[in-house]
Amino acid sequence: MSIRTDPDRSGLNALDPDKATARDAVHFRRILAARAKPAAAEAELREAVSAARDAGGSWSIIGAALDTSRQAAQQRFGG
Repeated sequence: MSIRTDPDRSGLNALDPDKATARDAVHFRRILAARAKPAAAEAELREAVSAARDAGGSWSIIGAALDTSRQAAQQRFGG
């Protein structure tokens, strides 16, 4: 397996397909899909908090839903 030296390429994109041994990529696709889940969950959480705030929800209630303090919720998701 050979790694390209292009500084703009990293991870799987850095592999040179001309020099890599062909394999079933099912495990690699699974890793990529798993990596995407936390990012999607974080985006959904931010949207949910924003919607709760837009609907008049207090930071205390949002903090309780997040199992954290009002202050911690506001610091993480506020303005």
